[in-house]
Amino acid sequence: MAARVAVLAPFAAPSVRGNAITVERIARGLRQRGVEVRVWDLSVAPEAAVEHQLPQFEPALVHAFHALRTGPAALRLARRMGVPLLVTVTGTDVNHDLFDEDSAPVVRRVLEGATAVSMFDESIAARMLEALPDLAPRLVLIPQSVSFEPVAGEPAAAHWPPAAAIQRAPGPILLFPAGIRPIKRPTLPIEPLAGLRDAYPGLELLYVGPVLDPAEGETLLRLLADHPWARHLGAVPHSRMPTLLELADVVLNCSLSEGGMPNSVMEALALGRAVVASDIPGNRSLVEDGVTGFLFGSPAELAEKAERLLKDAGLRARLGEAGRERVSARFGADRETDGYLAAYTRLTSSTLR
Repeated sequence: MAARVAVLAPFAAPSVRGNAITVERIARGLRQRGVEVRVWDLSVAPEAAVEHQLPQFEPALVHAFHALRTGPAALRLARRMGVPLLVTVTGTDVNHDLFDEDSAPVVRRVLEGATAVSMFDESIAARMLEALPDLAPRLVLIPQSVSFEPVAGEPAAAHWPPAAAIQRAPGPILLFPAGIRPIKRPTLPIEPLAGLRDAYPGLELLYVGPVLDPAEGETLLRLLADHPWARHLGAVPHSRMPTLLELADVVLNCSLSEGGMPNSVMEALALGRAVVASDIPGNRSLVEDGVTGFLFGSPAELAEKAERLLKDAGLRARLGEAGRERVSARFGADRETDGYLAAYTRLTSSTLR
């Protein structure tokens, strides 16, 4: 029997949040290699149930995603069972929680107590080591990959995306794929892009993703009411995202920070789409300015680079193809699965195939 791995996730399928998509993809790859993986979604599973069920599963290792949201429970259970703990940091837990006065003690305790800590990009390792330099020997770099496979519990494909969303607009389409919350800065591109509408009649800005922060969602909807050329399509099942991405002329990422390599940017590049992304370490792990996409540092630069792409189909194609080649060459599914299998093997006495 293959070794068992217990995964604690802040969100899991069929949620379309980034952590859920990442966990589902990784778990699928491991199962295909013969590892018995069970995922507990801490957003829906009562803590008492997890405390009871996870030890009964008798895992060889506990794997927690997000140091703040799942780390404390994972650390407690791993210690109780005497098994190794791998914590994968996913973004806000390092970029923000590790340096927040209220949450930092919890995150530090989890990271210091973990047997190993994995991250998607070296930029996150550097950020962690600012606060915890002694963590260096236990850090493991495992880049992400891309998958659009359907998951159990996903809404029927016939219902998504809405017909109005997939009809080709008369003008160019800019797509903003992200959960609506402050860290993604969903309101940022509206005013800069509004200035391009005279030159590009029919231009549309489409938001796709769930509202994760009600206040930010209300702010965005108020803005959209005054800008009918921009609209929010809501949450779309992840397996249907290629339909929208392939319709987009330009894909936007306006995040304040990312967990190393954002799913949305990697997926856009994997499909050969032109990307304009905020100039932050996480985005720079995928987007080389002028080579695999464009980076921007201000709203004016966002508008300028978006316009360069809109007026030059050849440029869009060249950057998109360069992005596709980079993702294909460096971020394959086998490499991701191999990385976790190697980490598990180092941390346990089990032989994982």
